[in-house]
Amino acid sequence: MITILYTIADEVLSLYRWAVILAAVFSMLVSFGVLDTRNRLVWTIGDFLFRITEPALRRIRNYMPNFGNLDLSPLVLIFAIYIAQMLLTRIYAAIVYGNIQGLLL
Repeated sequence: MITILYTIADEVLSLYRWAVILAAVFSMLVSFGVLDTRNRLVWTIGDFLFRITEPALRRIRNYMPNFGNLDLSPLVLIFAIYIAQMLLTRIYAAIVYGNIQGLLL
């Protein structure tokens, strides 16, 4: 049971990391004029990515200093997701294998 929960949580974090990466790339393509948001399909994809990533990115932007047009919040969020996955793996190893040393390091 715990393996299933760990796998689901790890996959959700991985999918969210990919959503953040796609949202950042999509934003760059729109700002450089490669993608036209007047196209309904492009707008729908952009709106979905914005709605799924913006709540987390907005919280990070509130604490970060202003760098002008450079937005580093996706990098911070990807790093935070990576740390959460590492922590989740250590907790899983501590529970399943009884490896308490891995949890402390």
